[in-house]
Amino acid sequence: MTRHFLRDDDLSPLEQAEILDLALELKKDRNRVSPLAGPKTVAVIFDKSSTRTRVSFAVGIADLGGIPLIISTANSQLGGKESPSDTARVLERQVAAIVWRTYAQSGLEEMADGTTVPVINALSDDFHPCQLLADLLTIREHSGELAGLTLTFVGDGADNMVHSYLLAGATAGMHVRIACPDGYRPMDAVVADAEAIAEKTGGSITIYSDPVQAVAGVDVVVTDTWVSMGKEEEKEQRLLDLGRYRVDADLMALAKPEALFLHCLPADRGYEVTAEVIDGPQSVIWDEAENRLHAQKALMVWLLRQK
Repeated sequence: MTRHFLRDDDLSPLEQAEILDLALELKKDRNRVSPLAGPKTVAVIFDKSSTRTRVSFAVGIADLGGIPLIISTANSQLGGKESPSDTARVLERQVAAIVWRTYAQSGLEEMADGTTVPVINALSDDFHPCQLLADLLTIREHSGELAGLTLTFVGDGADNMVHSYLLAGATAGMHVRIACPDGYRPMDAVVADAEAIAEKTGGSITIYSDPVQAVAGVDVVVTDTWVSMGKEEEKEQRLLDLGRYRVDADLMALAKPEALFLHCLPADRGYEVTAEVIDGPQSVIWDEAENRLHAQKALMVWLLRQK
């Protein structure tokens, strides 16, 4: 049976831990395994612009002995003339895996349905699961075991990163807090899924409207851009709605003294986070960015082993 990684809860707690363990091993020895030797090709498809995703997957595939085939949907039939399922049936006969950074989660689901090679969500409007593997890896490196830690996301609660933090954090047994305005709450279905997972792992899910209350005494503080791709026309209103959710030195001081600050980047400095925090001693954003490489390599190795 082919395994895919379309959203964070596609992995059980044990499977998530296995991938993070492997990521740590691959970070120590980047060329430890070569499942793509041959070389085999991995299709990496982009509907959206990218820096970290493009670089980390291209380098990671090469590290694993393979060839990254970078495809822009603007210059392919997937851009409008061909369905995701038909594209997948073409690609699966020529590539070892498919990575897609896209808009609608439904497109990824259609591509994965019946496909004989692993399909990986490199970002969709609803989830960013590869980033969460990197974030959990970073937290684990700096803070030890994940289970029992408390993490607060501050800002746009309807963000794809929030949905992934809810699912991945609950899977890891963490206490996940989301601080957001009422009009920016995460999808109810995702919250319900995360709560169901947390009941089994010992984690918890709490939604706050007050960022001060949400950040008090936590181990990790996270934020993301307030104006994601495709929402630029909403910038003025979003700045008004989210202004009190900026992560500054005063807010960060409410967390534990050893608390970490994470941001998936790119950052709009001065908006969702101040330069004092993102460049400060608690920030681990550069480790986080590097860990996209190691986490995604581990994910690809794991998925190929399941197949």
